[in-house]
Amino acid sequence: MTSRTITAQIENGVMIITLNRPDRLNAFTVTMMDDMIAALDVADADDGVRAVIVTGAGRGFCAGVDLDDPDAFTDARPDPASTDEQVWSNPDNRDMGGKLSLRLFNSLKPVIAAVNGPAVGIGMTMQLPMDIRIASNTARFGFVFARRGIVPEAASSWFLPRIVGMSQALEWCYSGRVFDAHEALAGGLVRSLHEPEDLLPEAKRIAREIADNTAPVSIALTRQMMWRMAGAAHPMEAHRIDSRAIAARNASGDSAEGVASFLEKRAPVFPDTVTQNMPGFFPWWDEPDWDNSKNKDAPDE
Repeated sequence: MTSRTITAQIENGVMIITLNRPDRLNAFTVTMMDDMIAALDVADADDGVRAVIVTGAGRGFCAGVDLDDPDAFTDARPDPASTDEQVWSNPDNRDMGGKLSLRLFNSLKPVIAAVNGPAVGIGMTMQLPMDIRIASNTARFGFVFARRGIVPEAASSWFLPRIVGMSQALEWCYSGRVFDAHEALAGGLVRSLHEPEDLLPEAKRIAREIADNTAPVSIALTRQMMWRMAGAAHPMEAHRIDSRAIAARNASGDSAEGVASFLEKRAPVFPDTVTQNMPGFFPWWDEPDWDNSKNKDAPDE
């Protein structure tokens, strides 16, 4: 699919989403948010797509919100002092970066960021819900919000400390400075650095390793188990979901195929798909008593 702000093409089971406003360093707009969410919807609905790569056209990844986008800023804002939960549950009142982050968080497919150039503001925070981040050695990063008189958005106050630790997260956000790819690597923000011409091939290599060797349903479950347990209050929460997932997967055709392919020393051909074979308890976080029963099985301290 091609839109006004992105391209999304599928190559051998991998969707490559390219932010495509190179004349504006791929500055983020409301339309770009909508287009990215639509592409992720397509990826989740297509069992042929096994992984997603996000990168930028031209010399930038994303230069933050486009200040010239008329839809990005509006006077029709709710009172920030409002304590009405319905006000802040309304998507129209929430920040657009956060809406994209939550869609990435809910993805059933692994998402790889291939950061090819400058990434600041939402260009930085949109990467945090992605699973693996690799970067060009010429990329630059910045959580510049405090220098603009605002605060980090896109749910980054939840994601960033979990990725790099609280001290590093606060130092980058307090200073608001732009830092280079080597500091991003040292701080744990990115997995590896690459020459510009090697960046996308490495992202594709990682995606292919996932696509060629793993069960799609297992990947979808693992992704949600890892991310959602990052905020769990007790390991019993993880134990309960692990137990349900193991029981469901052991009874699946994928499990039988995984064992058979290993014993026969051949590549697996997993039969289950995310559109047809997710276990009955998925999504478990939508169960009516989930929030109230999280710790009911936890032993006393």
